[in-house]
Amino acid sequence: QVQLVESGGGLVQPGGSLRLSCAASGSIFGNYVMAWFRRVQGAEREFVAGIIWNSGRTDYADSVKGRFTISRDASKNTVALQMNSLKPEDTAVYYCAVNRRGSFEYTPSTRALWEFWGQGTQVTVSS
Repeated sequence: QVQLVESGGGLVQPGGSLRLSCAASGSIFGNYVMAWFRRVQGAEREFVAGIIWNSGRTDYADSVKGRFTISRDASKNTVALQMNSLKPEDTAVYYCAVNRRGSFEYTPSTRALWEFWGQGTQVTVSS
């Protein structure tokens, strides 16, 4: 079992930066993928960024490429999401999640692969 706890959300002005952190208890290793998702109220949850634990390979949603960076700290079992040049449309609840299959996919047929989720942290981008 893996438990995930997010931190670092808050209110920031457009153009500002925030850094989210996700701490995992339990073993994270090998081909595990740790990722960030977000959900705007009334909308479906969407993939934001992910990282494969052993290789460090990353993937990003097109909407955040060049602005967000995901990284991991294996010694602390944490993953971070550095968010720069934030826009009002980045406002959402951000969730940390893990799948053990080495895949970044998040579709109706692959949602069940994302077995572990954090409780979420609110990010609000507003002036």
